[in-house]
Amino acid sequence: MPCSPLTNDDLEELRAFLSEADLTVAGLDSTAVRVWVERDHDGKIVGSTGYEASADGADVLIRSVAVSSARRTAGAGTRLARFALGEAARSGATRAWLFSRRSGPFWQKLGFGPADRDELAALLSDTQQVRLFTDTGQLEREVAWMRELKALRSEPGGPAR
Repeated sequence: MPCSPLTNDDLEELRAFLSEADLTVAGLDSTAVRVWVERDHDGKIVGSTGYEASADGADVLIRSVAVSSARRTAGAGTRLARFALGEAARSGATRAWLFSRRSGPFWQKLGFGPADRDELAALLSDTQQVRLFTDTGQLEREVAWMRELKALRSEPGGPAR
C-alpha cells in the first residue's frame, strides 16, 4: 500500500493509532514533523512513519513508525522505516537518529547502532520529541540509536542522487 502524507484531517485518527502503539503523539501537527500514513481498503490507518529534521537538515529523528497488530511480522514495519529513511536521505539528511527502549533488534537490522543519547538531544534539540522528553524528564530513560544515511545510496531501493 502506498504511503500518503499526513493531512490535518488525519491527525486525530493518527494520534489514536500511535497512542495504541504506545508512541509519542506530541507535535504531529508541527510543520517540522513529516509523517506518512498507510490505509487499508476501508480507509483506516494501518501504518505510519515519519521524521523531524534538525535546523540544518543534516540530522533527522525518526519517529511514528507503527504498524497495526494485524499487519505485524509481514515486513510492513521494515518497509515503513525504509520509506522514512529514504525520504530523509532525499531531503539531504546524512544521519538518522531515534529513541527506542523496546525495539533495538528491529532497528539494528535496519543498520542502526547504539548512540549517545546526549549527542542526539544536542543535535536535535529543536525537535518536538526531544523538547518533550527533556521537559518531562523522560530523556534520561530513553535509549538512542543512530545510522548514517549515505549507505542508503548503495542499498537496493535507496535514493538516487
